[in-house]
Amino acid sequence: MKVVSTTEAPAAIGPYSQGIIVNNVFYSSGQIPLTAEGEMVNGDVKEQTHQVFKNLQAVLKEAGASLETVVKTTVFIKDMNDFGSVNEVYGEYFHTHKPARSCVEVARLPKDALVEIEVIALVK
Repeated sequence: MKVVSTTEAPAAIGPYSQGIIVNNVFYSSGQIPLTAEGEMVNGDVKEQTHQVFKNLQAVLKEAGASLETVVKTTVFIKDMNDFGSVNEVYGEYFHTHKPARSCVEVARLPKDALVEIEVIALVK
C-alpha cells in the first residue's frame, strides 16, 4: 500500500490521504473545488467542477495514473438540477474514455461545495 500526496492539489484536511495505491489500483479521496492553496472556488457549479478535475488530474499524476486510466467515478452533487451542467464539464474530461460512474445528490458537502468527485484508476 502506498499513500499518494501532492502539493498540486488541496492537502487533506482530516485523518485521510489524497489517495492510496493498492496492487496497481489508485483510490482517490473525494475532491472538492478547493485550490491547491486551500481556497474554495466560489463560482458556479461548472467552475467548481473544473477545479475538481484539476485536483483529480494532480493526484492521478502523482499516483502514476491519468484520466485515461480511470475505471470508476463517483459524483456527488448538492442539487440534481445541476446534473446537466456537471455532466457537460465531466464530458470535457471524459469525452473518448468513459469510465463507469455513479452520481448521487447529497444533502451537504464539505465546505458547502456544489460538487465532489472521487475516482478509481489503474496505475500505469
